[in-house]
Amino acid sequence: MRKFYFAVASLLLLTPGAYAQQPLKLSLQDCIDYAVKNSYAMKNAHLDVLIQEAQVKQTTAAAYPQLNGKADLVHFSKNHPQYSFFDASAFDRNAPKGLIAPLPFTIPYSTSGSITLSQVLFDGSLIVALQAGSTLMDMARNNEQITEENVRYNVHKAYNSLVIAYRQYSIIKGSLSLARSMEQELIKTREAGFAEKIDVERSAVQINNLAADSIKVSNGLAIAEQVLKYNLGLDLNTPIILTDTAVEKNANAAMSLLTEPENYSRVPAYAALQTALKLNEYNLERYRLSALPSLAGFVSRGANYGSSEFRDISHFGDYIEYYNGGLSLTVPIFSGFRRTNQVREAKLNIDKTRNDIDNLKLSIDFQAASARTTLKNSLLQVQSQKRNLELANSVLDLAQRKYKEGVGSNLEVTTAQTEMMRAQSNYFTALLDVINAEADLKKALGLLK
Repeated sequence: MRKFYFAVASLLLLTPGAYAQQPLKLSLQDCIDYAVKNSYAMKNAHLDVLIQEAQVKQTTAAAYPQLNGKADLVHFSKNHPQYSFFDASAFDRNAPKGLIAPLPFTIPYSTSGSITLSQVLFDGSLIVALQAGSTLMDMARNNEQITEENVRYNVHKAYNSLVIAYRQYSIIKGSLSLARSMEQELIKTREAGFAEKIDVERSAVQINNLAADSIKVSNGLAIAEQVLKYNLGLDLNTPIILTDTAVEKNANAAMSLLTEPENYSRVPAYAALQTALKLNEYNLERYRLSALPSLAGFVSRGANYGSSEFRDISHFGDYIEYYNGGLSLTVPIFSGFRRTNQVREAKLNIDKTRNDIDNLKLSIDFQAASARTTLKNSLLQVQSQKRNLELANSVLDLAQRKYKEGVGSNLEVTTAQTEMMRAQSNYFTALLDVINAEADLKKALGLLK
């Protein structure tokens, strides 16, 4: 593995010309490890964990002492000062009682500054939020595990699909080469008068069909390679070589999964729903405790000063200091039934999450059973198609020997070769079905790790 990452680091430093000369050799495990580290889905999932961590710390910060500073500078216009209103009879006995008179008590410039220290002493909803912090982090990690499982699943299928595509392409190229060789022999045989024109034309038709199939498979191969690189988060122009090509051995190993029992706790989606249930229960408790009074303490120190001239506000020695402190009690009385409905909503979310958990259990059972059935059928198909392939190869070998000995026809060879290619295609299709069923079963059982 260390060699693999060293190879990747070395490739990043190469020029484009040198890059093309050194393809990256990748096993299936190399691809999975690389995708888990470099795919954009995993990068964002990891960022989501860090974002959730920052959000939890923001909630925690509300429980710490809060220190705030404040400064005010107020200017009242001399022509339009702020007035206060009084009963004129309180200052002038001759004034009729009830006469309201405006009096300016403001001076042009007023300034003040203060520092306040506050601390929440009791807040039920904050207590629950602090308790839920670790569960929120668990949820973020659960989601990261779900993303990782999906990345592993996609890479597993894309890698093996590309292996099969390479094998099919190699076989069709070999068949095309053999057909061209036979065509050259037919042409020479016809020139010698021992073959008919129809045999040469039949061979040409076969070559044209093989060439068209070769182009089709080649295009499919290029797409399959790009799909794998996309799932890895690898530059699409990076050349790669796959080293885990023994798909038959992997297919045989898949048989051991048939007896593996279900275990819900291994499935990341199940763990995520269990965590979601805890969060909903915390949410219910938070709304219930929000009905309790909240208590906070505060201490404040400041100074203020006023002057008729702006320049005098810098005379800090004239500022008058003040101190105060106290407690602030907030008692919820009536919120228009908001809290009642918040509690009701939280209870409904708990019921819904429990339904989701039961549904997921049923889904896991169904997916596991379905994948087991598909895997069993696919393994049987592999065995059957392998026997067919062996028979097709034997028939082709016999047809070629008869043709070389002059007791067989070109048509027999062409027919045998067509049947052999069909048998090979069916065999590799069955192998791919086994690989895909294995990935589906591993995902259902929570074994893609």
